[in-house]
Amino acid sequence: MDGKKTESVSSFPVRTDLALENRESFEGDGGEVSGVALREWVHKKSRVKLTEVKILNSQGAQAMGKPMGTYLTLEANQLLKEDEEYHSQIAGELAGELRRLMEEMLGGRGCFRKTGGPGGGQNGEKKKGKKKKGFPAILVAGLGNSSVTPDSLGPRVVGNLRMTRHLREFGQREEAAQISGIAPGVMAQTGMETAEILKGIIRETKPDLVIAIDALAARSVRRLGTTIQLTDTGIQPGSGVGNHRHSLTEESLGVPVLAIGVPTVVGAAAIVQDTLSALIQVLRNSRITKKTGDWIAGMEPEDQYQLIRELLEPEFGPLYVTPPDIDQSVKRLSFTISEGIHQAVFEEKGRE
Repeated sequence: MDGKKTESVSSFPVRTDLALENRESFEGDGGEVSGVALREWVHKKSRVKLTEVKILNSQGAQAMGKPMGTYLTLEANQLLKEDEEYHSQIAGELAGELRRLMEEMLGGRGCFRKTGGPGGGQNGEKKKGKKKKGFPAILVAGLGNSSVTPDSLGPRVVGNLRMTRHLREFGQREEAAQISGIAPGVMAQTGMETAEILKGIIRETKPDLVIAIDALAARSVRRLGTTIQLTDTGIQPGSGVGNHRHSLTEESLGVPVLAIGVPTVVGAAAIVQDTLSALIQVLRNSRITKKTGDWIAGMEPEDQYQLIRELLEPEFGPLYVTPPDIDQSVKRLSFTISEGIHQAVFEEKGRE
């Protein structure tokens, strides 16, 4: 042994925050994953594709590399365009799915209806022996660095939200959910873990639910700015780019955590793989390189991706790319997500 570290292709894990992309990596093996349920449908009016991945047990969690729970993905290519009417449709679609997840996480349906109405209650009765009926208190945490555009989605969403928790101090009746928000920054700015900051806030304000919003990393370029992921499992900031921070989950914070994320960066290796078909054709056109082209073409997509990372990262390190119009994209998406939260929380009925 010469003391040098030799890494195999398998030592380069796939970097993505999207459960949908983890699930797609199994398609070459027949598409079935034990312990994982998949459901897909398309909304007729908005043409939004929705994919629900449910990790049902520990076997599925190990295969997917993610905790057990529900991962819902909304895909809409038109999100890249500055179309206010379309973004409003997506906000409505997002509101309906948010409300469904929130009510499931809070122990039953009807928790957003008026106190004393259907599903409500003024006498403090319990839902499933756990939660008080009536309007919940929700803490929205906008994760990320507001000074770095691809990472600024969370703080921007919080900046757009209508906060209502403080209104009860002015004698206003509780006729809607209590919303409070915080953009805790990143460790380089505060010297503290986001989980540490949120634990202190939760201890003082006692919310029923945390909604954590963060920018994500994707495997596919076409999902940048066009995909919104919702999950009831919480979030681990920075996991998609290999920068693991303390997780934000019900186990770590003491309250349910619903995570909303949009991919804004993609690894350079994934971009190379997206253009690989053109490279293979060029290699096959030359007598000298034809065998190399045939060899690469015969590899599984997952093996192609891992080979590219093995070649790129030792030389250049992990590179991540973001679209040139990311500033406008993040700005539009922040309004879409904040409006979806408003509709889910404050309106009597979200879009079905």
